[in-house]
Amino acid sequence: MPVKPTATTAEAEDEEERQYVVGGQTLQELDEKYPNRPKNHSKTLLFSELYLNLFNPLNENKKQPSGPPRSKVGPHGPSKHSPQEQRRAIIERFISRWRKEVGNDFYPALRLILPASDRDRGNYGLKESNIGKLLVKLMKIDKNSEDGYNILHWKLPGQSAASRMAGDFAGRCFEVLSKRPMRIDPGDMTIADVNELLDKLAVALGEAEQLPIFETFYQRMNPEELMWLVRIILKQMKVGATERTFLDLWHPEGETLFSVSSSLRRVCWELHDPAFSLNKESQDVTIMQCFQPQLAQFQVSTSFQKMVERLNRSSPVEDDTEFWIEEKLDGERMQLHMIEDDSIRGGKRFCFWSRKAKDYTYLYGEGLYDENCALTRHLKSAFADGVRNIILDGEMITWDPTMDKIMPFGTLKTAALAEGRNPDAEGPRPVFRVFDILYLNDRPLARYTLRDRHNALEQAVPGAHRRLEVHPYTKATSADEIEPLLRRVVADSSEGLVLKNPRSMYRLNSRNDDWVKVKPEYMDEFGESVDVVVIGGFYGSGHRGGNLSSFLCGLRATENDIEAGANPEKHYSFCKVGGGFRAEDYAALRHETDGKWQKWDSKKPPTEYIELGGQAQGQQCEKPDMWIRPSQSVVISVKAASAGYSDQFAKQITLRFPRFRSLKLDKSWDAALNWQEFLDLKKGAEEQLKEAAMTIEKKRRAVKRVKKDVAIAGQDDVPPEFKGLATKIFAGLEMCILTEGVGPVKKTKTQLETLVKTNGGKVSQRANADNGQILIADKKVVKVASLIKAGEVDIIRPKWILDCLAQSDTDFLLPYEPSHLFHATDGVKAMAEDNIDEFGDSYARELDMEELKTLLKDMPKKEIANSQHAFDKELFLRQLSEHGHDSGATKGQIFRGLNVYLEEEHGFPEIASLRLRNWITFGGGHLVADINDETITQVVILAQDEVEEARLATSARSTISTRSPLPRVVTKQWVEDCWKNVTRVDEERYAPL
Repeated sequence: MPVKPTATTAEAEDEEERQYVVGGQTLQELDEKYPNRPKNHSKTLLFSELYLNLFNPLNENKKQPSGPPRSKVGPHGPSKHSPQEQRRAIIERFISRWRKEVGNDFYPALRLILPASDRDRGNYGLKESNIGKLLVKLMKIDKNSEDGYNILHWKLPGQSAASRMAGDFAGRCFEVLSKRPMRIDPGDMTIADVNELLDKLAVALGEAEQLPIFETFYQRMNPEELMWLVRIILKQMKVGATERTFLDLWHPEGETLFSVSSSLRRVCWELHDPAFSLNKESQDVTIMQCFQPQLAQFQVSTSFQKMVERLNRSSPVEDDTEFWIEEKLDGERMQLHMIEDDSIRGGKRFCFWSRKAKDYTYLYGEGLYDENCALTRHLKSAFADGVRNIILDGEMITWDPTMDKIMPFGTLKTAALAEGRNPDAEGPRPVFRVFDILYLNDRPLARYTLRDRHNALEQAVPGAHRRLEVHPYTKATSADEIEPLLRRVVADSSEGLVLKNPRSMYRLNSRNDDWVKVKPEYMDEFGESVDVVVIGGFYGSGHRGGNLSSFLCGLRATENDIEAGANPEKHYSFCKVGGGFRAEDYAALRHETDGKWQKWDSKKPPTEYIELGGQAQGQQCEKPDMWIRPSQSVVISVKAASAGYSDQFAKQITLRFPRFRSLKLDKSWDAALNWQEFLDLKKGAEEQLKEAAMTIEKKRRAVKRVKKDVAIAGQDDVPPEFKGLATKIFAGLEMCILTEGVGPVKKTKTQLETLVKTNGGKVSQRANADNGQILIADKKVVKVASLIKAGEVDIIRPKWILDCLAQSDTDFLLPYEPSHLFHATDGVKAMAEDNIDEFGDSYARELDMEELKTLLKDMPKKEIANSQHAFDKELFLRQLSEHGHDSGATKGQIFRGLNVYLEEEHGFPEIASLRLRNWITFGGGHLVADINDETITQVVILAQDEVEEARLATSARSTISTRSPLPRVVTKQWVEDCWKNVTRVDEERYAPL
């Protein structure tokens, strides 16, 4: 393993300055914006350490089958860890080493580990083809040579070893670079060096500026380092660990902060101390700060009824089964932020960010009077009077006013640029369709229900017609209402629908059952299938690299075409199919067509057999990598949603959302559909659609009448005490209700789930206590017994839920008591015992009359005064503190519960040291004699000048760097200010430099 070079403090600071100034801000600007940002005490690790100790181990780990460890725990601990545990251990080791050898600023490394999440560096503007050309020039190889061809045609199978890397561009680069490396051993570039050059690459213009940067990398890195560098530039890491895993292991609230800020820099700098916790405000969406939006869950069932059941189960309210249906727009997810700003003309400042946090303000406009902007100049009346600031979530789409329809997503940027140049033109223009609101007049709204948020949206945004509009939705209560709308949007060439739960809160950076997207790919428009002939193939990438992974399919020429002189074997390109194939389907197709494929030559296209489109062999049509004569090919069955217009195929009509169903080996090529037969099939399907729509509408009306009768009959199952409850007491908690509640009041499982959801909590149907989930049960059913047998687990009685809601202060979440525990570990049992007195009376909640009678009845009949137990002052004060009843702001309580170690300079004045020690002990703190004591919560530096203070702090941090939680290191001023202000002040501002 390469030895990391050491550095003096001055050298480390020079490196840090170089590292960040290139990113666009000076060191002074960063210090002003982040006064408490961590500063590394040493140089960053070598770049090679990233791939040797993080990327490569994670890559090896992901090859293992997932799941729990197969071996049991023995007397010396587990004999084998699961791949998930190993993955976390790899990352934790690297982070721990960084803290120890470099410091607490992890940002330089994290932006290379998660390049796709790094919003501070601009796009490189480089794709595989650009990088391939640069590397061919650097290595001075002929582009037509075997290696040159392999790197420029990386999707195609190569020769010898390179063929194994087909479809993996970085892997293909490694194979070619390995033959002509500038160095064999890992290079001397540090992570800071790489960041510096990547900052330059992000602003480099054209090949002339990019080539010298790549040359530096080529000279100072070995082939494996260069392979990982290419993956970083392409933002295609795929190391087997998610963004969430890295952020959570850096800090428990790392993912939370990233969700509201989209900033790795903030996550690293504000959460450098694992013991630090975000306040409530830091966890909310903030104006002019890009957040990670909520996403729609993928369609998990072909049954609309099951989808609706999942939707209602995610937030159940017995008497409210309404859900909303929205059209899924073919645009770009966008968030709009607006704030009042007198420094800008018009008094309103705007910002636009995409789902990937790309800033589009330059395109859509910063102010109401921006010239050459595509949108904001048209929003002068879009907001209601009194709206000072707002955050809107929606979709930026392209609208064509002449055709009065939404255009495909690919036209958006072109339309925006054209609108900026000529705002009065009648051509396609960007329109912002808003479907949610997250912030209004200084108030975050994410914790409100979608129904409440939409009410606020409708009042705050009257809109600007065909510029900014509130996206419409349809209210529904039955699954039968989905299909007619889905068919209608498909007919309008839309992407599909999104089903939403109006009772749900907005959950940042999450895909869940509150929003479910429904795509039409499972609808049968043409009977069972459409039989087409495979006429072309396209090479895939990734795990499909080196093989044909999607196929161009065609329809035979008609009898009229043949009579007019067309070859009977001629086929018109019709659709491209890449979904629905299993491994065995690919194998069978390869077997049937082996040796029959030919390379597509654009200069000599096989027009006798295949017609690609009206633009002949132009760039706009679907042009395959390989082709096959129809008579030598196979017929496949394809399932589709509908047929629609497309200029990428021969007859300007194609199947929308086609999926492979089966290989039709019993059919010859001339038994598949011809063009005229398809047109007849399409016409028949459209007639069937009309009949189906009428039948569904009749059924829907009948269902509505039945449901109304049921409601009148009074069969509402919701108990009266459930109605009207709507608090946020369980916000942030996830519970799994395993059984009904049997006492003291009987409640069904559904009723308990309703209570949790209507009071802010989340309900899961799968038990998983490892992620903080609370398990609820009152019976030892098979599932509960299995959980108890599996290991240490805490199972809480439903009584705890009812007791929490029964309190007069419904914002107060009760601590557990013995009566709340169905099954618990020793630690939870002990904690629960501490929450009641010796007679069973709760310190935290009000007892009802029946409980009070029972308690008094069971109380011993002796006088308390005769008790042999002496009054324990410390126990009494601790119990008061633990239950939120501190004895006021007194100096005797300032440092209670803290274990403090004093790191004292030799020669520090004895009288000053004695004074600080007395203050700490009088304030309830405990002085620890050894810095190696694991219970230390604070390390106080006692020094007479800043130089000695910094030296002692560095030494102390090095000693405690591997602990979790990490003790705070503060100056003596912290103790003095706590004593002076009669309160414990925030430690962060007292960190030694």
